[in-house]
Amino acid sequence: MSSRNSQANKQAARERLRAEREKHAKKAKLKRQLLVGGAVIAAIAIAGGVAVAVNEMNKPGEWAAAAKKTLVKPANTSGTDGTTVVIGDPASKYNLDAYEDMRCPVCASFEQESGAAVLKGATDKKYKITYTMGTFLDGNGGTGSKNALSALGAALNVSTDAFTQYHTLLYSKDVHPDETKDEFGSDDKLIELAQKVPALKGNKAFETAVKNGTYDKWALTMSDKFNQAKDVTGTPTVKLNGKAIEVIGQPSATVMAAIEKAISGK
Repeated sequence: MSSRNSQANKQAARERLRAEREKHAKKAKLKRQLLVGGAVIAAIAIAGGVAVAVNEMNKPGEWAAAAKKTLVKPANTSGTDGTTVVIGDPASKYNLDAYEDMRCPVCASFEQESGAAVLKGATDKKYKITYTMGTFLDGNGGTGSKNALSALGAALNVSTDAFTQYHTLLYSKDVHPDETKDEFGSDDKLIELAQKVPALKGNKAFETAVKNGTYDKWALTMSDKFNQAKDVTGTPTVKLNGKAIEVIGQPSATVMAAIEKAISGK
């Protein structure tokens, strides 16, 4: 092998080696760029996710937002904020105050046992019933008390008959959920149940009011009124002209006898 050929071979080998190093260097650079680019994208994605999470955390809840809305009073109410709900003759000198929470199982038992008889007394004009609804059971989790009360407002806006029929239905044995279940927190559930009330069946105005939370602020205002009531420490609480009527665990006949006694003043 001549020295010239030897040098040429060495030069060719060095060129191949240089080319190979450049090739590897380009691959390494590309890899680094991809890694950096991926890290940047990941960082942006994480930052975006954090931003979304923060925005969601800072976004007011449905009921917190409802508290800031303009109060819409249902028809067939009275009082400054429309929180006076009277069934029967408003001019009656005998007033039966009923304090309830729509998720309350004891209220459900009272309504199932004595509700029909109590309502009949009002329609017979022996007294009027004034309902004041609370929502304190939502404090244990859920929104069913508030949501059902808002839906009752939508029913009341239709008529007092729609209100009493829907009120009775929601407390009925086949419908009223266990206290730990928040079924009334669902608008769809409340609308589904309302189809059993003639005046609410297929009533688009009622359904729209429930879905849009038209009476959510009213429900919160009613709940505030309940919280301010004197000598009301639980539900159900029933009073005839301020005199407490024992209704918890009592048969209908006993409840109605106590009401009649309070009316007669004996």
